[in-house]
Order: sequence, then C-alpha cells, then structure tokens
Amino acid sequence: MMQSSRSLIQRLTPIFAARIRQNSRLLSSYASSSLLAKDPQSSPASSSGEESVHLSDNCVRRMKELQADEAKEKLLRISIEAGGCSGFQYNFALEEKPNDDDRIFERDGVKLVVDTISLGFVKGATVDYVEELIRSGFQVAENPSAVGGCSCKSSFMVK
Repeated sequence: MMQSSRSLIQRLTPIFAARIRQNSRLLSSYASSSLLAKDPQSSPASSSGEESVHLSDNCVRRMKELQADEAKEKLLRISIEAGGCSGFQYNFALEEKPNDDDRIFERDGVKLVVDTISLGFVKGATVDYVEELIRSGFQVAENPSAVGGCSCKSSFMVK
C-alpha cells in the first residue's frame, strides 16, 4: 500500500509541476501583453472608465457593515490566481493596508485594492456582494476581460 501511493505521487508530481509552470506562463504572458507597461502610480487612484474596477451598491453597503465592527479601516482586496474550473479564479480578502504595487479604487469611503498583475484581468469589472441560499460573499458581477466562466462566478476564462 505504501509503495503504491509513493509511486502514484512520483507519477503525478511531474504533471502538477508542468501545470504550475503553464499557469505561471499564462499569467506572465497575459500581464505583459496587457497595458500594464504603464506605471501604476501615474494614474489617479480613483480612475474612471475601463482602467478602474467598480464597486456595486451592495458591495459598498457590506463593506461598511464589516468596517463598523472593526477598530481599523479594512480594505477589500481582489486578486487573480491560476486555477478554478475555468482557468483563473478570483480571490477576495480583507486587509489593513495596501502593498506598494497596488492600485486603490474608492467609492463612498470603501476602498478596493488590486495588485498590478491582477489589474490586467479585472479592468472595467464590477465587484458585487451577493446573498444566496447556499452562500453569500463578494464576487465579480461583470468582467469585460472574461469570455466565460463557471456558474458560481468564482472562476473565468480570459479573452
């Protein structure tokens, strides 16, 4: 039994390593081919149009509710990772301060932070907060960079 599980691990390791390298190349090539060559600090923090990421009314309301219970201001972070059923997936987290390479988008005192690589995947997108029977949470309601995704809206394919 121990030998068979070890040989299975040895057979699967190169497959997983190749998949990780492929995802890393996809992320790198997409980031370099998008308009990320521009200095992220050169444009204002609350950009408009396709350069920005928008917050829905529900997203702003929920973030204000979460911040009411906190002593320090919380920032909503959206980041993109390789994975999910459609190739890339959205990750949301609450943080206390932005990183040096982050872009900050603000609406009604609520701040959304996006790192420079992830920004290429979510430019022009709208972040929403939804409450459903099976779950509630932040999700990307509209993303002009995505051509498809899963029905739960947690993963997507890029154009």
